[in-house]
Amino acid sequence: MTTILAIHRDGVSVLGGDGQVSLGNQVQKHGAVKVRALQDGRVLAGFAGGAADAMALVERFEAKLDEHGGQLRKSAVELAKDWRTDRVLRRLEAVMVVADQDELLLVTGTGDVIAPDDGVLGTGSGGALAAAAARALLAHTDHPPDVVCEEALAIAAGMDLYTNNRVTVLEAKTR
Repeated sequence: MTTILAIHRDGVSVLGGDGQVSLGNQVQKHGAVKVRALQDGRVLAGFAGGAADAMALVERFEAKLDEHGGQLRKSAVELAKDWRTDRVLRRLEAVMVVADQDELLLVTGTGDVIAPDDGVLGTGSGGALAAAAARALLAHTDHPPDVVCEEALAIAAGMDLYTNNRVTVLEAKTR
């Protein structure tokens, strides 16, 4: 399990994830990096679920970005279509969060492409905890998105067994 959190505030998008890799009830790794910068840092992708499945999806998503000129939404929709209808992809068990400077999207194998109403998107075992913490921090502080993301992931790590405090946070670069 994992925790992925994306935040968009004041024209800045960040994507963060914890580093824990668990297999059953055992921690196998503490410092995994589950967020990636694509398109020279203009697009970010984070994943929760099976590592090999997630890596295959990130590669497919990157190909869609190349095919569609870096358009986040179009690439995400096309990936979701393929993921849902392709016999091999359909079996992949993961969820992706993608972001650019303008928006955040959750992409699933059931064909969902979801943009949050409030600029906060969390997934994985601690995703709801991290998202709730981020919403509270955004409402009651003026902290920049990267600080909010780090703090919210730290709160989730203190509560969720499958989330640790070795966090990676990336910021989407402008075009």
